[in-house]
Amino acid sequence: MTTLLWVFIIASFVVAFAGLIYPVIPSVLFLFIGYMIYGFGFSFEPLTWTFWVWQSVFLVFLFGVDYVVTRATVDKRGGSERAKWGATIGLIAGPFIFPLVGVLIFPFIFAFLAELTLGKTTREAWSIGVGTVLAFLGSTLLKVIGMTMMVILFFIYV
Repeated sequence: MTTLLWVFIIASFVVAFAGLIYPVIPSVLFLFIGYMIYGFGFSFEPLTWTFWVWQSVFLVFLFGVDYVVTRATVDKRGGSERAKWGATIGLIAGPFIFPLVGVLIFPFIFAFLAELTLGKTTREAWSIGVGTVLAFLGSTLLKVIGMTMMVILFFIYV
């Protein structure tokens, strides 16, 4: 039974990290599912209030990083709200259309096209499209670091 519980815990963590490639997977939820499996399967005793405070801090960080990094990058390149929405739609649809590379290609294409429809030059639209890809890569790197810290903290506490 112990081995099976650990398999489920590790599997939930793996699914959480898969959510970095497939944004429709709620990554943080799967981390917390792993914590709950541990708590109900073994004990919540090692998961003290400080553990939950730290996890909450990382949770806020993970939710904020996407918003702040994408908005700042697109704003810095002169992108519009339409480009931000286009990038978001591309980010969600891309992995389903072309797994793995779709998450990079479609936010670029949708932001690029959104800016062209607003009358921006090809060069400006290209710059904004590239900015959305850079924002995604930057925020993903920050999320990998944050989620890795959350998992490491979990293993420190248990």
